[in-house]
Amino acid sequence: MNDTAVIPVAPRRPYREQPTVASLYSGCGGLDIGFRWAGFRPVWANDIDPVALETYAGVLPGHPAVAGDISTLRSRPGLNDAEIVIGGPPCQGFSVAGRMDPKDPRSRHVWTFLEVVEDVRPRAFVMENVKALAMNRRWTGLLKSLIERAEDLGFEPRLYVLNAADFGVPQARERMFLVGIRRGEGAHVAPFADTATCQPTLRSVLERLPPWGEPGNNTICPAKITTAKAPVLRRSPWAGMLFNGAGRPMDLDRPAPTLPASMGGNKTPIIDQDQLELGAEPWVVRYHAHLWRGGKPWKKVPPRLRRITVEEAAAIQTFPAGMKWVGPQSARFRQIGNAVPPELAYRVALALRESLGLDDGKDVEAQDVLVGSAPA
Repeated sequence: MNDTAVIPVAPRRPYREQPTVASLYSGCGGLDIGFRWAGFRPVWANDIDPVALETYAGVLPGHPAVAGDISTLRSRPGLNDAEIVIGGPPCQGFSVAGRMDPKDPRSRHVWTFLEVVEDVRPRAFVMENVKALAMNRRWTGLLKSLIERAEDLGFEPRLYVLNAADFGVPQARERMFLVGIRRGEGAHVAPFADTATCQPTLRSVLERLPPWGEPGNNTICPAKITTAKAPVLRRSPWAGMLFNGAGRPMDLDRPAPTLPASMGGNKTPIIDQDQLELGAEPWVVRYHAHLWRGGKPWKKVPPRLRRITVEEAAAIQTFPAGMKWVGPQSARFRQIGNAVPPELAYRVALALRESLGLDDGKDVEAQDVLVGSAPA
């Protein structure tokens, strides 16, 4: 475990009001950290994974973080005190990276989330999930039913699809947010993408970490990198399948691709240490050009290619520096890959503050918009 001292997260500036927030499917706390930065006060959290909740409690202490299946959890002291309910129900049943199986029992949890909202009757809720739930025609009927159910419960729901890279995260990670505001409590304001922090590069965050292998960046993934015997080529050297497993090389001068929860082995992304330290041309560019010309796969991979560390994955997701990660290495990577980037959550939370009239007393008009897109 990383023994670096962690200072629990605090709001990024003083806030006149700090509404209480409960989170479901909390994981290691990505959504919650962002909401705390925006001045919301967590009062209750839940996840089925006790190891992830141990990580959560290290950075967001002082309130119950209850392990167990929320659909069967009977004791929920503190939950009904929340003014806001947030959470990211399991997405594997909806994700294009999975089987997109409508019968996947994990898909039921989007309804469980709304059942808790019905019980708590908060001022607002925020449900996060994968982009496919909002955009894939397979789920059109389900999404329509979710929105209708939210309306029946007395909320004005709005759907946003956001690319984390447009909100200060060095990662092209697209996610859906269904935001519901109870009628009479406010009017929707869309999360604002700041052009000054838009599309940060992977290099920009890695250069702020200690050197690879040194304390603070030394939870090293041991999975070996070898060239694929039958590489799958795409026009970009950063796409296709050039190496063993599903771990792909990452271009340091663009946002990282979406980090998967399956990191820790051969699916862990790859970077070129010489490109990072010396500004050298990426080895994969030369190798890709060789293959594109019809060359045979090379048998050796230079030691300059390595997989990212736990600390690098956490930084790419915008978790606080020095955060302690609990559990074996695979569990740490999984917690990071499953999380909502805190910086993205922060921007969503700021918009919700404005929607609820918590800042400046401004009058706002409802906006029904779909923002964010994949980078070209």
